[in-house]
Amino acid sequence: MKFKSDFLNEIDARGFIYQGIDIENLDNIILKNKISGYIGFDITSDSLHIGSLIQLMLLHWLDFYEHQAIALVGGGTTLIGDPSGKDKTRKILTKKEIDKNINNIEKTFSRFINLNNNSLIINNYDWLSNLNYIDFLREFGSKITLNKMLTFDSVKSRLDREQPLTILEFNYMLLQAYDFLHLNKNYNCILQMGGSDQWGNILSGVDLIKKINNKNAFGVTSPLITNNDGSKMGKTADGAVWLNKDKISSLDFFQFWRNVNDNDVSKFLYLFTKLPLKEIEKLSILKDQEINEAKKILAYEVTKLVRGKEDADEAIDIANNIFNSKIIDDRLPNISQNKINLQNNIFTIVDAIEKLELVKSRSEIKRLLKSNGIKINDELYKNSNFSLKEYAEFKEIKISIGKKKMGILKIL
Repeated sequence: MKFKSDFLNEIDARGFIYQGIDIENLDNIILKNKISGYIGFDITSDSLHIGSLIQLMLLHWLDFYEHQAIALVGGGTTLIGDPSGKDKTRKILTKKEIDKNINNIEKTFSRFINLNNNSLIINNYDWLSNLNYIDFLREFGSKITLNKMLTFDSVKSRLDREQPLTILEFNYMLLQAYDFLHLNKNYNCILQMGGSDQWGNILSGVDLIKKINNKNAFGVTSPLITNNDGSKMGKTADGAVWLNKDKISSLDFFQFWRNVNDNDVSKFLYLFTKLPLKEIEKLSILKDQEINEAKKILAYEVTKLVRGKEDADEAIDIANNIFNSKIIDDRLPNISQNKINLQNNIFTIVDAIEKLELVKSRSEIKRLLKSNGIKINDELYKNSNFSLKEYAEFKEIKISIGKKKMGILKIL
């Protein structure tokens, strides 16, 4: 669908739009007026991880086109916990823990929206903590039916699996709808955005605004982003990929993006960078070895956006000079081997990893090889005969196992 407004056209071209509520009417409004829109963030940790990047980028583009972007931190709703997409009840945090998390996360928002201009960070604890429960239920409880709530996937999926859904969590949808109503009344906010798992919550807010404020409100949801293997974006075998640098170094953050699956590169360039669309189109057609250049650009641009240019420059400098002798001596285990031994298959990848002491046993090395868990020069090693013959003319090669185990084989 072709939109007339710059904001919707931009996010649609980049793949952010999954569903919309009255989105054609919203397009006409944005074409003529500046609007206010928001996304809510539960503050369950002291850092957001890359699973939140798509929402941060939506706020960025709203702010970029000079609309008011509101990052709503759930100081109140996090005390309850959103059941959307969860198999079990979340751990209940204290207000002190949540406030500490908010302080740690606020700097992240400032990298995506201009807080010195028009955009805002707002905490829903400011109004939810003052609600009188009886008055709240009398005024708003009758406006959202259980019948409708039970049809939403966030609730239905939990009940279908016969997993507990507490009254505490069940209230979450009503409180999130009230958040939208409050922002509509006090900030003239007409748009809520979120992941596709938030569709039911956003619909409830739109309906509540129509019933209480007698105004039109709108919603846009984005697709839930997964890795090429279907796993949830933001989670890896080693844990979450955090946005705050005190949780994961900028080099490791850079390397995560540098090592994404080839099939994800184009999608991630559109979603997670500010590169012009035409430039991304050119990068998206790169194949085979050339795609590594696109991966470097992706890693640099995302690191620059999340951590700042200085950290991105440092990360790419280390990555580009990973074979520099000083860095090798300081950071990585290394061994030497004669190229004749490589050509004759006397010295194999199993021998190299064993000598580098990256893995405890040869049987474990072979298991990792069979499961595509080992890379040479950032490319998956797939030779079933364990040969290193094709690397015999190199001066040195980098052998990687996961994100944190690396070694250098120098070829004499």
